[in-house]
Amino acid sequence: MKLTDILKKEELSISYEVFPPKVDTAFESVKTAVEKIAELSPAFMSVTYGAGGGTDRYTADIARDIQNRFGVPMLAHLSCVSSTRNAVADMIERLKQYGIENVLALRGDLTPEHKNTDGSNWDYHHASELVRELKASDGDFCIGGACYPEIHPESADSKEDIRHLKEKVDAGCDFLTTQMFFDNNLLYSFLYKIREAGITVPVLPGIMPITNARQVERAIKLSGSFMPQRFKSIVDRFGNDDAAMLQAGIAYATDQIIDLFANGITHVHIYSMNNPSVAAGILNNLSDIIGK
Repeated sequence: MKLTDILKKEELSISYEVFPPKVDTAFESVKTAVEKIAELSPAFMSVTYGAGGGTDRYTADIARDIQNRFGVPMLAHLSCVSSTRNAVADMIERLKQYGIENVLALRGDLTPEHKNTDGSNWDYHHASELVRELKASDGDFCIGGACYPEIHPESADSKEDIRHLKEKVDAGCDFLTTQMFFDNNLLYSFLYKIREAGITVPVLPGIMPITNARQVERAIKLSGSFMPQRFKSIVDRFGNDDAAMLQAGIAYATDQIIDLFANGITHVHIYSMNNPSVAAGILNNLSDIIGK
């Protein structure tokens, strides 16, 4: 099933992101965790792309396995900046053969090697190039793109960021999914700005439950996310108690999701960090709200 069809539904739902193992020896533990999350029957699941880390081959395999065994629609991530055009073409063909209809087209993070070159020998520079390639393929993919409620770290300001985002949507994105955020007002402001700029595709909010204090630093480093004082107080009070921080992090993420639902958002994507207990904890908190 294509994500655009899922996102058209009026009933409230959630989905989960999982990631492939970073090393081959971790495959079985990751497989077990992903299967437990799939057993929760989410609206769909996404699988991140391990380009450059030697695990990109697992993305398509995990997506196919979960879709075939559990009947959960899958969204496969595909990044391009660290890949050759031939490698991307091979992955597109594999996704097509596996029956994966949904692809999240990403530029991907620049490696130190990329940052130290002028880029003249790269096959890809922007996600919009990958979007066009997917659109031109015969895979009939539903194509997603990433967006940043708090501005992409490499953009000078929000106007520049939204201009580049519109270029990506105009290239053929069918929907957008956001980077993590911890203040819903940032999302509401962002949605207003992009609608004013003529970006009308569905936007899927991404929520990351912070369940240990170490994740805070990582979240800030990854996305420069603004941490509201209310959230900082939670980390200050419970960060040294693993069990308490797990419960508090699930509660905070649940509160964000409930607020999003109350303000007209019908679907939320959860960055599960391959943690079935976090995925189940949020689902349990929302059981009466989404009818599960």
